[in-house]
Amino acid sequence: MKPNGPFDLFVSHRAALVDYATPLVGDRSRAEDIVQEAFIRFAPAAETIASTEQPVAYLFRIVRNLAFDWRRRRSLETRHRLGEPEWWMVPQSALTPEQQLITAERLRRFENALQALEPNARVAFEMHRFGGFTLAQIGTHLGLSTASVHRLVSKALAGIAAALDDSDAD
Repeated sequence: MKPNGPFDLFVSHRAALVDYATPLVGDRSRAEDIVQEAFIRFAPAAETIASTEQPVAYLFRIVRNLAFDWRRRRSLETRHRLGEPEWWMVPQSALTPEQQLITAERLRRFENALQALEPNARVAFEMHRFGGFTLAQIGTHLGLSTASVHRLVSKALAGIAAALDDSDAD
């Protein structure tokens, strides 16, 4: 007896589809759910497919694709569930008054060291470190060679580092 419609075709191949999906998803009950979902997707297109392609092969392909989609989604959900939370989701501990004072003092010393730099060195350092400009772009802005800008930025960085190291010795 040949199947007449999509439902008969599905019913006649249902057991084989479940057997096919079970190793793909690792669970027979999940495989049955996937086969049911495959029929829901297969039924509306079954009449068109029956005349142009092999409907059984198409049904097996739907089951395979749904099984792979389910595995991919499950893997992603597991990875997110087991992974570390994003840095912005973790509550930050408040600084103690002593830590706040140390941070404010270091910031003040940094500002003083930055202000003590010669104007071209300060501009080059700020453009490079805070603005993200390349040495060539800074050189164009200041009318200097790239090598000169590199020396200015290096000298500024060394001066600031020395000022902060001196502050730690106090």
